[in-house]
Amino acid sequence: MIAYKLLRVRRDGTLGPLFINRKQRIEVGVRLKAEDHPTKGYAHRPGWHVCQKPHAPHLSTKGRRWYRVRIENVTRHQRPEHQGGVWYTAGAMTALNEVAA
Repeated sequence: MIAYKLLRVRRDGTLGPLFINRKQRIEVGVRLKAEDHPTKGYAHRPGWHVCQKPHAPHLSTKGRRWYRVRIENVTRHQRPEHQGGVWYTAGAMTALNEVAA
Protein backbone atom coordinates (compact mmCIF):
# COMPACT_ATOMS: atom_id res chain seq x y z
CA MET A 1 0.00 0.00 0.00
CA ILE A 2 1.26 3.51 -0.79
CA ALA A 3 1.05 6.33 1.78
CA TYR A 4 2.99 9.48 2.75
CA LYS A 5 5.28 10.33 5.65
CA LEU A 6 6.67 13.67 6.72
CA LEU A 7 10.35 13.20 7.55
CA ARG A 8 12.84 15.44 9.31
CA VAL A 9 15.81 16.52 7.18
CA ARG A 10 18.99 16.88 9.22
CA ARG A 11 21.76 19.36 8.45
CA ASP A 12 23.83 16.57 6.90
CA GLY A 13 20.91 15.71 4.57
CA THR A 14 19.94 12.45 6.27
CA LEU A 15 16.30 11.71 7.03
CA GLY A 16 14.74 10.84 10.36
CA PRO A 17 11.45 10.57 12.26
CA LEU A 18 9.82 13.75 13.56
CA PHE A 19 9.27 12.86 17.22
CA ILE A 20 9.78 9.24 18.33
CA ASN A 21 13.24 7.61 18.08
CA ARG A 22 14.66 10.80 16.55
CA LYS A 23 18.18 9.34 16.24
CA GLN A 24 17.05 6.74 13.71
CA ARG A 25 18.20 7.23 10.12
CA ILE A 26 15.71 6.49 7.36
CA GLU A 27 17.24 5.55 4.03
CA VAL A 28 15.30 5.63 0.76
CA GLY A 29 14.69 2.13 -0.58
CA VAL A 30 15.37 0.33 2.70
CA ARG A 31 12.52 -1.63 4.31
CA LEU A 32 12.26 -0.82 8.02
CA LYS A 33 10.23 -2.82 10.51
CA ALA A 34 8.40 -0.77 13.10
CA GLU A 35 9.93 -0.72 16.55
CA ASP A 36 8.26 0.09 19.85
CA HIS A 37 9.74 3.16 21.58
CA PRO A 38 7.50 4.37 24.44
CA THR A 39 8.23 8.09 24.85
CA LYS A 40 7.23 10.25 27.79
CA GLY A 41 4.67 12.87 26.79
CA TYR A 42 3.40 10.90 23.75
CA ALA A 43 0.55 8.41 23.48
CA HIS A 44 1.79 4.84 23.06
CA ARG A 45 0.95 3.98 19.44
CA PRO A 46 3.53 1.50 18.09
CA GLY A 47 4.12 1.43 14.33
CA TRP A 48 5.09 3.83 11.59
CA HIS A 49 2.64 6.74 11.50
CA VAL A 50 1.83 7.75 7.94
CA CYS A 51 -0.87 9.69 6.09
CA GLN A 52 -3.19 8.76 3.26
CA LYS A 53 -2.09 11.92 1.42
CA PRO A 54 0.82 14.36 1.90
CA HIS A 55 -1.24 16.64 4.12
CA ALA A 56 -1.09 17.16 7.90
CA PRO A 57 -2.01 20.80 8.62
CA HIS A 58 -1.16 20.50 12.33
CA LEU A 59 2.51 19.70 11.55
CA SER A 60 5.10 22.25 10.43
CA THR A 61 6.98 21.50 7.22
CA LYS A 62 9.98 23.66 8.15
CA GLY A 63 13.07 21.42 7.88
CA ARG A 64 10.86 18.52 6.82
CA ARG A 65 9.87 16.87 3.55
CA TRP A 66 7.07 14.58 2.45
CA TYR A 67 8.03 11.13 1.18
CA ARG A 68 5.97 8.55 -0.66
CA VAL A 69 6.26 5.27 1.27
CA ARG A 70 5.23 1.65 0.83
CA ILE A 71 3.65 0.26 3.99
CA GLU A 72 2.78 -3.23 5.23
CA ASN A 73 0.66 -4.65 8.06
CA VAL A 74 -1.56 -1.58 8.12
CA THR A 75 -4.17 -0.31 10.57
CA ARG A 76 -6.40 2.56 9.39
CA HIS A 77 -7.28 5.45 11.72
CA GLN A 78 -9.88 8.11 11.02
CA ARG A 79 -8.54 11.40 12.39
CA PRO A 80 -10.07 14.89 12.26
CA GLU A 81 -9.49 16.72 8.98
CA HIS A 82 -7.33 19.33 10.77
CA GLN A 83 -4.98 16.41 11.57
CA GLY A 84 -4.87 15.22 7.96
CA GLY A 85 -7.94 12.96 7.90
CA VAL A 86 -7.08 9.28 7.40
CA TRP A 87 -3.83 8.07 9.00
CA TYR A 88 -2.28 4.62 9.13
CA THR A 89 0.03 2.81 11.51
CA ALA A 90 2.18 0.25 9.74
CA GLY A 91 4.31 -2.68 10.82
CA ALA A 92 6.89 -1.97 8.10
CA MET A 93 7.72 0.95 5.81
CA THR A 94 9.98 1.65 2.83
CA ALA A 95 10.63 5.30 1.87
CA LEU A 96 10.35 5.53 -1.93
CA ASN A 97 10.83 9.14 -3.06
CA GLU A 98 10.30 12.76 -2.09
CA VAL A 99 7.04 14.34 -3.22
CA ALA A 100 5.83 17.90 -3.53
CA ALA A 101 3.11 18.55 -0.95
